[in-house]
Amino acid sequence: CKWDNLLKLASIDVGLKRIGVAICLASNIVTPQVAILRKNRNQAANDVNAFLKEWEIEKLIVGFPSSSEDTQNRIKHFIGLLELKIPFEFQEENMSSIEAEEMMKGEIKYKRDGRVDSLAAKIILERFLAKKPSL
Repeated sequence: CKWDNLLKLASIDVGLKRIGVAICLASNIVTPQVAILRKNRNQAANDVNAFLKEWEIEKLIVGFPSSSEDTQNRIKHFIGLLELKIPFEFQEENMSSIEAEEMMKGEIKYKRDGRVDSLAAKIILERFLAKKPSL
């Protein structure tokens, strides 16, 4: 996070069952966090709000697939449920989950524990950082 005066960043990868989360608090080190399990929209939105507050996040990066309008609408709706008092930005996420699964090859039961989701969020945030000019 070497730009924007070292803003504390977080990214989310919004899925139907889990929301992957990752943070970047200093330099360019992006760390996946424990994924948020989604029982319903409101609970998931509350959990994301709590996560952002806990880490004092100053900007949220949201994974956004250019390929699926349904998913885009679902993500926009979900963002609308968040009590965001910080700026947010969409970041192209195509293939981030597949890339994350490739990184997890050989891990047992990685599918359901949310690690892939948070790795996808990490990839999304790294892509966002990569396209920003360094100061």
